[in-house]
Amino acid sequence: MPDEAAAWRQRQPGPVVFTNGVFDLLHVGHVSLLEAARAEGTALVVGVNSDASVRRLGKGGDRPLVPQGARARLLAALACVDCVVVFDADTPLALITQLRPDVLVKGADYARDAIVGAEQVESWGGRVVRVALVQGYSTSDLLERLRRRASR
Repeated sequence: MPDEAAAWRQRQPGPVVFTNGVFDLLHVGHVSLLEAARAEGTALVVGVNSDASVRRLGKGGDRPLVPQGARARLLAALACVDCVVVFDADTPLALITQLRPDVLVKGADYARDAIVGAEQVESWGGRVVRVALVQGYSTSDLLERLRRRASR
């Protein structure tokens, strides 16, 4: 699938934007980030962590809640998303290097120095954009609220 995404990327006439994440329980914070990312270029490709890579990230023993194929399908259905690619590595660095996006977008909760691929994207003339988060919306927060309600 990364090879197909690279072929897709080569056909794009304008600036291509890349972002990535788990996107386990799709929520308004995700949609806000994806819309802001798409506004930075003419096409948006989203890297989605595979189930195995999510487990290696230490998000919790029950994560991901939604399998990678379903997560990718939900993202692909969004109007702001042009291409979705599942990656199995611990980081998206190899995918970023293969796709060579013009813009790399992450949430503002990531310090510039912690954004995987930032140096590479800037080295080929691209830019890195940090997008403000929608407060109160994260998968971890949603899961915590659900667990509190279930334990009542």
